[in-house]
Amino acid sequence: MKNFTTSASQETAFTVSQLNRQIQQLLEASLPWILVEGEISNLAKPGSGHWYFSLKDDKAQIRCAMFKGKNAAVRFKPKDGDMVRLRARVTFYGPRGDCQLSVESMESAGEGALQKAFERLKNNLQAEGLFASEHKKPLPTKPERVAIITSPIGAAVRDMVIAFRRRFPLTELTILPSLVQGQDAAKNILRQLQRADGSGHFDAIILGRGGGSLEDLWSFNDETLARAIFAAQTPIVSAVGHETDFTIADFVADVRAATPTAAAELLSPDRNQLIRQIEQQEKQLVRRMSRILEQSQQQLDFMTKRIRHPKERIEQQQNQLEQLKRRLQQSMQRKILEQQTQTTNLAHRLERNSPTRRIDQDRQKLKDIDARLARALSNTLTNKQTAFARIVDKLNLVSPLNTLARGYAIASKDKQVIRSVKDVKNGDAVSVRVQDGVISCDVTSSQS
Repeated sequence: MKNFTTSASQETAFTVSQLNRQIQQLLEASLPWILVEGEISNLAKPGSGHWYFSLKDDKAQIRCAMFKGKNAAVRFKPKDGDMVRLRARVTFYGPRGDCQLSVESMESAGEGALQKAFERLKNNLQAEGLFASEHKKPLPTKPERVAIITSPIGAAVRDMVIAFRRRFPLTELTILPSLVQGQDAAKNILRQLQRADGSGHFDAIILGRGGGSLEDLWSFNDETLARAIFAAQTPIVSAVGHETDFTIADFVADVRAATPTAAAELLSPDRNQLIRQIEQQEKQLVRRMSRILEQSQQQLDFMTKRIRHPKERIEQQQNQLEQLKRRLQQSMQRKILEQQTQTTNLAHRLERNSPTRRIDQDRQKLKDIDARLARALSNTLTNKQTAFARIVDKLNLVSPLNTLARGYAIASKDKQVIRSVKDVKNGDAVSVRVQDGVISCDVTSSQS
């Protein structure tokens, strides 16, 4: 960069590359992602897989690039003159000074309104319960008759027929031709659906067509058709478009198949798998019959061994009778010996417990008790006499009579012992007890 100075002021000059870089930074910072609508022109699809085209209106145009990893998700085939809506990022290529759009996604310009209508109808029907799993009917495992409502020409019907013929050719297929795209397609599909369901002839019905844009598949988003699918008595498989395509018919149908071929595979059992199952069941049946035959042979051998000549049976029973006779004799002898032993033991016990012997023993015991009682009474009497003598001796020691015998006397007045001269006065009558009697006296005088 060169600096140029003037007398008025100093200004900074950019190089071209610096200017383009500044423009690039400003554009990409101010417009990171944008939605833009316009008409495609000059569309080029080289072998690299990238798309290059111009987007224009009646007054201007801009160059666009959509790389391979992004354009693979476009659900329709764009061509010159198509009106499209792009989600893109503004880029600026500095070396050439070109401004272009790097496209992230592309849809038909009419798809925006269709998508809103689709979401609105989907939400309404879902709120009414038309998508609920409890209303889904199970598919038959081996359907005999299947109706296919689709375009009679095209890859979808061909793929379904090939899949049925390959997997289970016994299935009876009925192609009910119908428009699958355009203004009258929904009415055509509805009429054929009501015809197939009302006949009661079919075990299942397939609604199918190949892929396309939202506009191409719009006949399968018809509300009247959706309600007819919900009300149908026959199980219905929806096989509309590719795996990434969804229609209202997919949500209402009993089963949604990713592709028409997948729908045929859902309703046709695999012939090879059935053959393998039959072979396996055949092997199991052979093994089971072999086991039954072996068991029957073993039972036959066992029964053959048990069958004997009557003479052999009689001899065997005679031997058993002899054995029983010997066992009975032995048992009777043991029983007699046991009875004899018990009788002897009872005799000995009776002898030991004889009444005479018991009486003699009791008499001897009584004599012993009498002798012991006499000795006890004698000893008791002697002991009592000795104790009495000791008590008498003690009593004599403290007896007043013994005191009187030694020359003492006891004076009393009115049967009260006189202990002091104060107890009497002159003229009182007193009694004096001596050893051999009582003396009556009158008090004439007293002296302390």
